[in-house]
This record gives sequence, structure tokens and C-alpha cells, in this order.
Amino acid sequence: MKVPSLLLALLGLAVPLVGADLQSLRQSLSLHASFDEGLDADFSRGDKRCVMRKGKDWVDCQLNEEVKLVPGGKFGQCLHFPQKGKTNPSFLGAGVLGYNAKSWSNTVSIWLSLTADEDLQPGYCDPLQIVGNDSKKGFIFLEFSKDETPRFFRFAVRPLAHIWNPTNVNWADIAFEKRPMVQLRGPVFSRERWTHVAFTLERLNEDPAAKPRASLYMDGKSMGSIDNWDLRFDWDPASVAMVLGASYVGRQDDLAVFDRCLSAAEVRELFGLPRGIASLRMEAKAKR
Repeated sequence: MKVPSLLLALLGLAVPLVGADLQSLRQSLSLHASFDEGLDADFSRGDKRCVMRKGKDWVDCQLNEEVKLVPGGKFGQCLHFPQKGKTNPSFLGAGVLGYNAKSWSNTVSIWLSLTADEDLQPGYCDPLQIVGNDSKKGFIFLEFSKDETPRFFRFAVRPLAHIWNPTNVNWADIAFEKRPMVQLRGPVFSRERWTHVAFTLERLNEDPAAKPRASLYMDGKSMGSIDNWDLRFDWDPASVAMVLGASYVGRQDDLAVFDRCLSAAEVRELFGLPRGIASLRMEAKAKR
């Protein structure tokens, strides 16, 4: 007997996307880095190169003792940060994140594997950041806290500093409820399994009346949203970059960026793709 889709939704099961929906996801993809063959992206609307900071310049990122490619990823090989270091693989360029000053919507998807309280070294740890030319003009990050046990896991969207922190108080000294973030506590990650993390950005840089929003998802489930904030940035678009592994120790796999805010159903679909983003692209191509 065919089970109605409404019943599946009530049971908390993802209803598979088909046909045009898969094509829509593929058309919205702006970057995919599988880390199966190297650090560079498999697909990008802009620059495929994986780069890193060297002084004030961006140079090609090279594998070393701080950043390795190893087997045992969620899908094939994966990116491994065996120790806290200063090598941060990054992707930048207008085609990657599509940042603009009027209305910016985006989705980032990545898989993580670590046991935070055992693997991470002291201090803040950001598995992924989106940065511009000045952190006071905006800063987006996934973060593990530095002092608490168990560590908090956070998704934060910090707009212009005068909006969210007009008195210039240290991040650690601001009450949790007054920070523009979603926060989780407890052992939500393990090196024994892979956890899917995705976040969506919706209508950033629009007037607050447009109700901009940023949402966090883990393993296809909504973990909360950043609402009722004026989420305006003032980045130089040419400077915007996505940075991986800031003081991070653990594994990462199957990084993807989409040029719009995906729906909750689409995020669940990403979580369930049998071969990750590669299967999305392969299946969409097969339907041509």
C-alpha cells in the first residue's frame, strides 16, 4: 500500500525529491569540493582553486602536516586536520558565494567527524568561516566554544559591529541570548560517525522589515534560526572567502555551496543523497 506523503512527513521521514526538484538543486549549486582527488573544487562557477592566506596574499593551498587527504571519508577520501595549525584551505571569488550588498541568500553544506571534547585543543575552533575584508563589517562561522565542557557548537551570523555589539564587548562576555547565533550543547559529534551540517542565509543585507534569517540544520533536522536581527554586512565583494579548519582538529568532507536559501525539504535531501553531492550531479545529468 502506498503511504501518503503527509504521513511520511508526520513520521519525520524525508520525501525524496524527483525530476525538476533535483534539477533545481543542481542549477543552484555554485561549488562542490569532494576532496577525493585533491583540495581544488570538483565544480565551481568561479575559481576552482583551493587557496590559503600567506601574509596579505592568497596562494595555492598545499597539503602538509596540518592538512591531509585521507581515506575513510563520508564519500571516498576526506580532508583531515590532524592538529591545530595555520593552514586553512579556502575558496574565494565572485562565483563561489555570490555575496552582494542588496540581497544575499545562500546555503552551505558540509560533513564533519570529530569527538570535540577529546580532539580539539584549547581555544575557539571554527570548522568553517565566511569572511570579508573586515570582521567588524560581518563574520559568519561554525564554532566550537573554548572553555566549556562539553563544548558548545554554534552557528553565528555577526552583522556590522555597531548593530550586534555597539559597545565593543568581547564575544565571550556577551550573554548567550544576546548573541546572533544558534547554540547546541553536548556530544553532538563523534569521530566514529559523520554528521551533516548545513546552514542557510536568507535575505541578508535587506531592510530588517524583510525579516532576514539564518538557519542551522544537522543531519537534515532544523536546529534553530537567527531571527529578529538586522543582518546587514558591508564587505568588499571581491574579498569574501570561505575558510576551512581554523584551529580545527578532525575530518571534513563533501563541501557544497548553493546560490539560494534551500528549503528544509531540500536540506533533508542533501543529507540523504547516497553518494553525496556527486550523486546529485550525476543523477541530474542522467535526466538530460
